[in-house]
Amino acid sequence: MARVISVEAERFPIAGTFTISRGSKIEAEVITVAIGDNGHVGRGECVPYKRYGETMEGVRAAIEAMRGRIEGGIDRAALLSAMPAGAARNAIDCALWDLEAKLSGSPVADAIGAASPKALETAYTLSLGAPEAMAAQASANASRPLLKVKIGGDDDLARIRAVTEAAPQSRIILDANEGWTDDNIEANLAFAARQGIALIEQPLPAGRDGILREIAHPVPICADESVHEAKDLDSLVGLYDAVNIKLDKSGGLTEALKLRERAQELGFGIMVGCMVGTSLAMAPAVLLAQGADFVDLDGPLLLARDRDPGLVYQGSLVSPPDRALWG
Repeated sequence: MARVISVEAERFPIAGTFTISRGSKIEAEVITVAIGDNGHVGRGECVPYKRYGETMEGVRAAIEAMRGRIEGGIDRAALLSAMPAGAARNAIDCALWDLEAKLSGSPVADAIGAASPKALETAYTLSLGAPEAMAAQASANASRPLLKVKIGGDDDLARIRAVTEAAPQSRIILDANEGWTDDNIEANLAFAARQGIALIEQPLPAGRDGILREIAHPVPICADESVHEAKDLDSLVGLYDAVNIKLDKSGGLTEALKLRERAQELGFGIMVGCMVGTSLAMAPAVLLAQGADFVDLDGPLLLARDRDPGLVYQGSLVSPPDRALWG
């Protein structure tokens, strides 16, 4: 029986509003791919991201353009050269992993060397807002061991002080989403260090971050927008201390595994992150994140409604996916 593919656009409401330095959103817009073969169906989800020039329509069209090759039996290795990194390839790649697991009866965790995967401590993200509003968010989540705080504006020192005082027992990651400048980064880094911040993500715009090679890093700095695939890493040595691996950037689990391996060879710390998506998008990332230094897979916790079945979250612990969900 020939393979059959279906592509669906879906929307999941966010609980409230999710705000970063580039704007706000009230729903997660995702594309889901299902690939059927011999009575089994593999699924993958992606989140098109405007920062990388992606739209729902464009990503769907890119997947549809691969329909003939997917239904003709393209494998994951060939997919890497047939499509660029990004959301469209991610949805297909993860659907192929899921399908392979169902056809073989062997879980993805075994295939990638993550046998007996464990529950992981994930960060919980606080949206960008006024310092008082962010303090309220931090206070409401002060029992969580790891918080990720969206910043990237003129009031960042006040925001940093507000959240650290409101959640004094939590480790805190700051995510500037490229919102700092050469003029303020050294003062911001020094203040973050004094406040005990654990990690800072992408403080400067990708491609305009050369000053990071020249200044002190009193807090480790993690590349996000600056890294997509393994080929990006050599140029980041000396600029960043860690890298944030996201399946939607790498274009799937296949490339993400290569990226993780190369990053470890080069001495980078590993963070595994996500866009705001459902448990189907997080599931492969939970397996990828086994052993990571930082895990940020809280997408479903930010939603008003997730898929069923979804991942199981207990506080900030996320369990590996049940195979009924993925893998």
